Amino acid sequence: MDKSSLDVEQPHSMGTTIIGVTYNGGVVLGADSRTSTGMYVANRASDKITQLTDNVYVCRSGSAADSQVVSDYVRYFLHQHTIQLGQPATVKVAASLVRQLSYNNKAMLQTGMIVGGWDKYEGGKIYGVPLGGTLLEQPFAIGGSGSSYLYGFFDQAWREGMSHEEAEKLVVTAVSLAIARDGASGGVVRTVTINKDGVKRKFYPGDTLPLWHEEIESVNSLLDIVPAASPDPMVC
Repeated sequence: MDKSSLDVEQPHSMGTTIIGVTYNGGVVLGADSRTSTGMYVANRASDKITQLTDNVYVCRSGSAADSQVVSDYVRYFLHQHTIQLGQPATVKVAASLVRQLSYNNKAMLQTGMIVGGWDKYEGGKIYGVPLGGTLLEQPFAIGGSGSSYLYGFFDQAWREGMSHEEAEKLVVTAVSLAIARDGASGGVVRTVTINKDGVKRKFYPGDTLPLWHEEIESVNSLLDIVPAASPDPMVC
């Protein structure tokens, strides 16, 4: 085994699964919760969906430090922007700031982000900002190490004009599928729904997620799955 993969001094990396989906009336963002340091799970319940403004959130993947510092800078700039204009920033403005910081520092940053939110001008919007700082407006966006297992699934499952319940179910199902396939994704599933009525967060513990393929159902103890030994009666 490569000893470097066990080095706990490595930078924390969110080998992860992040998703943003538009629906008829808003957006749903979702993410797993595993943060890794090489092969070591540094945090099994991290929150990868970060608030930028009251109506805009960002899903973070890649280097945890890089994505956190970009989020902090964007949140500060958007606060100044809101004070100057006297109204909340639009989703596009927030995504453009993320893109600008990512592009101008692309030689130093290792992070991909999905910006999602709702504003009174354009409604619910999703923007992907992958490595390098490209800005892509999309009806849905997926990112992180688990995303490679989801492209075909989304091609088949996503459709325009979904209800909130359908979009929420799609996001939770997709993240749980990535967790089953991707060793760098895991833990719980968190979702954030943003629409004209505000923001609603939800939390799905790992033992409530759907099982896939040959996954073993979670148990509290090995005694729950190992049958009790029944010794043969002694014969004199």
